[in-house]
Amino acid sequence: MAPRVVKQARAERTRAAVMLAAAEVFAENGFSGASVMKIADRAGVTLGGVYFHFRSKEELARAIVAGQPEFVVPPETSHGLQRAIDVTRVWARQLAESPMLRAGARLVWEQDRFMPAGENSHQQWTGLMAADLQSAVDDGELKPEVDIQAIARMIVNACTGAQMHSYVETAHEDLVERVEEIWRCLLPALGVSDECKGIKGIGRD
Repeated sequence: MAPRVVKQARAERTRAAVMLAAAEVFAENGFSGASVMKIADRAGVTLGGVYFHFRSKEELARAIVAGQPEFVVPPETSHGLQRAIDVTRVWARQLAESPMLRAGARLVWEQDRFMPAGENSHQQWTGLMAADLQSAVDDGELKPEVDIQAIARMIVNACTGAQMHSYVETAHEDLVERVEEIWRCLLPALGVSDECKGIKGIGRD
C-alpha cells in the first residue's frame, strides 16, 4: 500500500477515534463540562491530533450534532409515513447504546454555546421529518391540506420531550414505547388508519 494511502487511512482512523471520544465525553459531561484535553485523553491522541481535525471544542460539537441523522438508519427501506415512524423508533431504540446519539441528546440543551445563530438540531430534524411527511402527502397517505411543517415540528418536540422524561424516569428503557405512543395518538388525528394503511411500528406489529 502506498505511503500516502496509509497516511490517509491513519488520519481517518484518528478522526473517527476523536469523534467517538468527543461523543462519550459530551454525553457524560455536557458541552460546558467537556474539554479538548479530556477528549484527547479518551481518544488516546495528543492535543495536536485533535486540533489537526477539529479547530475547537465548538467545531467538534457541531460535527456531532450535524451528523446525528447518519446514525439513525432504519434496517429496512421505507418511504413516506412509514419512514418517518421508522426513523423515530430507530432513534429511540439506539439512543441508550449509541455514544453519538447520547451526545446529541445532551448537547441539545447547550446548542446556543456552539451552534450558529438561527441553526439548531430541532430545525435539522424538523426538515428531515417534513421531507418524509411530504412524501406521505405525495403518496396519498396524508391529505394535501395537512400542515407539514407544523406536524413535523410537533413530532420533533414530542420526541424531544419523551427523551427527556424517559431518561429521568427509566434511563431511556421505555423510550421506544413512548415514541410509539406519540404515533398512536397522532395518526388518528391526521385521519390515518394504521390498519388500512399497513403502518408498522406503533405497538401493533
